[in-house]
Amino acid sequence: MRRTARLLTGTALAVAAVGLASPAPAYAGDARATGGLEVRPASVVPGERATVHTTACGEDGAAGDASAVGAGEFPLAPGAREGETTGGFQVPPSAQPGTYEIVATCGGSGKRVAGDLVVTLTAAREQVHPRGSVKTGVGGALGSDPVQTAAGVAALAVAAAGGTWLLHRRARGDGI
Repeated sequence: MRRTARLLTGTALAVAAVGLASPAPAYAGDARATGGLEVRPASVVPGERATVHTTACGEDGAAGDASAVGAGEFPLAPGAREGETTGGFQVPPSAQPGTYEIVATCGGSGKRVAGDLVVTLTAAREQVHPRGSVKTGVGGALGSDPVQTAAGVAALAVAAAGGTWLLHRRARGDGI
């Protein structure tokens, strides 16, 4: 029993250590703070307009390139916030679903910054949530008969109590 408990505890600690050591995920909101290219909205449907923002170019302006998605080049100009450069482009109606890299080249320094644009066929605000049960052929956890459900819960409770009693006796040395 102790060997199993140690093994489970060691495994849980190893999993927790790996989770803590993993780098934190980057979010689209972090792009502006790190001098990257922020694309808003991050996910569009074909035919919508996307805007890009960056602080990497300062107020020098930049040339944007959305040819990966089929939109071609577009200008970036000083934005509403200090040190920000902003521009926009129209995603073509013929764009295929996928992730596309949008690039901006700074006017003064020639520095390149990039961000991702996701093209989907359905708008994010029209997301469909699944309803109902999964048809696996095995049956549901809770049947339609409340008497059978109560009997199952009672059987599980008796089994748990009996297992706990046996483990307690074994730990005291009374035997089984």
